Amino acid sequence: MNSFLHWFVIIISVGSFLGCVWLIWWTSKKQPGESAEGETTGHTWDGGDLAELNNPMPRWWLYLFYITIVFGLVYMVLYPALGNYKGLLGWTSAGKYEAEIKAADANYGPLYAKYAQLPVEKLATNSNAVATGRRLFLNYCSTCHGSDAGGAPGFPSLKDSSWLYGGSPEAIKTSILDGRQGTMPPMGAALGSDADVDNVANYVLSLSGAPHDADKASQGQVKFAACGACHGMDGSGNQAIGAPDLTDQNWMYSGSVGAIKKAINNGRSGKMPAHRDFLGEDKAHLLAAYVYSLSK
Repeated sequence: MNSFLHWFVIIISVGSFLGCVWLIWWTSKKQPGESAEGETTGHTWDGGDLAELNNPMPRWWLYLFYITIVFGLVYMVLYPALGNYKGLLGWTSAGKYEAEIKAADANYGPLYAKYAQLPVEKLATNSNAVATGRRLFLNYCSTCHGSDAGGAPGFPSLKDSSWLYGGSPEAIKTSILDGRQGTMPPMGAALGSDADVDNVANYVLSLSGAPHDADKASQGQVKFAACGACHGMDGSGNQAIGAPDLTDQNWMYSGSVGAIKKAINNGRSGKMPAHRDFLGEDKAHLLAAYVYSLSK
């Protein structure tokens, strides 16, 4: 935080407290022309049967406001609440997080270490290991892949048998630890005209037996050769580079003609972040076992 923001925060914070003190003091003192305590203020209704009396709040209630202000000032002295001031206790959110992680590792580390000694295939049949892996998945993976691992637009399902980089235990664990970077370049210009793109899109649909225009698909087969370098001439994909299989009906971005044409014209780009430093080997091993169990 630069010097300007440092002093800006201090002035606003301290000024707010002082403003509250002044406001409470000013409103609690007797004002000119104010009725005496217990007397009517002159406001009446229903022909005078209902009158407003000057009944200030109890003093103990007023003192609670002052106590709250004192508490806040003490808090700002002890904790980092004033710009770059670190507080007398030296508390930081990062330090608190690291302490909690350290405590959690001490409690659960032996459990993960025990599971790490077993192969993924064996863990995938262990109900306790799978249950623990599912909790890890819900915490760290469900935001993208869904709580049921069914995926979402741009995020693959982990429950089917279609794998971009392979569904072996080693491949899954590598994806978790090191992440993946998938890029499909725009291919519209390479294919030719808009009609060519439309023809290739229909040919791609024909590979999986999806509804398509047979005449366009027939014309698009020749142009598909430009795509075969990655997806294979038969469209079955290439797990070595993460090129998806086009012969099944598992689509990450929808299997409509429009969606396929958009992918051809604009390309696609996706990234799964690496979790090696965040999760560590042992948690990733157990998490891989849970993911492996979903498609088995």
